[in-house]
Amino acid sequence: MDTPSFPPQQQHPPGSTAAMVPVPDHGEESYRGSGRLGGIRALVTGGDSGIGRAVAIAFAREGADVAISYLPEEAEDAEDTATRVREEGRRVVLLPGDITDRDTAQSLPQRVVDELGSLDVLVNNAGFQMARGDGIESITPDRLDRVLRTNLYALFWITQAAVPLMKRGSSIVNCTSIQAYDPSPTLLDYAATKAAINNVTANLATMLGPKGIRVNAVAPGPIWTPLQPATQPVEKVESFGKDTPLGRAGQPAEVAPAFVFLASPADASYVTGSVLGVTGGKPVF
Repeated sequence: MDTPSFPPQQQHPPGSTAAMVPVPDHGEESYRGSGRLGGIRALVTGGDSGIGRAVAIAFAREGADVAISYLPEEAEDAEDTATRVREEGRRVVLLPGDITDRDTAQSLPQRVVDELGSLDVLVNNAGFQMARGDGIESITPDRLDRVLRTNLYALFWITQAAVPLMKRGSSIVNCTSIQAYDPSPTLLDYAATKAAINNVTANLATMLGPKGIRVNAVAPGPIWTPLQPATQPVEKVESFGKDTPLGRAGQPAEVAPAFVFLASPADASYVTGSVLGVTGGKPVF
């Protein structure tokens, strides 16, 4: 894959796919399915854009019906994702709402079952970061609250509501980050939540193993998503991903196959409690 060039650009959170230069590759033209998720119904949080959109597209091309949750202000991106899922002949459920609200978060799994008939795969992908500002003093109470509630609280709330609805053979795939292993000082709060997600993944795998529910995580490296121009300083956007061994940022389409593998009841039937790194060469250990 060619090394992309990211011209100076900034957006306001949560960011828009259409406004990005270049527009990310979610696998719209490249991903080829092979039926690995036939008959599966999945919930993807943050499924409107970025990694979530790529996962939704890949899941649909693998035969899954998909529900996506997203913030109401991300409706345009969510509709674009839904169109891609429908083009594959799969059902899609749109679930707008702010998952930092406990009631909203805990309502999602039952809504998926009501609309699709079951919940077989939960992808806890939604996340928030803010890398503008220097030092711990730049982490305001509002910022800390938003990061913790989006990245960690919502994962707990949604998973708590999902597990009683999931049958043996189901799986949960969390989205952690290279930041859990190689944290950036400007992402102190975000990195802490991702390290916590690693721990939660391992603990849930032990807890839910007797129920036949697998729990794993994907740790992306620097991936070109709307979160980058919406939360990074301009100078960081221009050099984004160049510090990896591969010398470039990744695209959402390059992360989605890891989620497909971990969600597959055949390919990953004996994989649980694992973190799969998609980092451009940065180690996840």
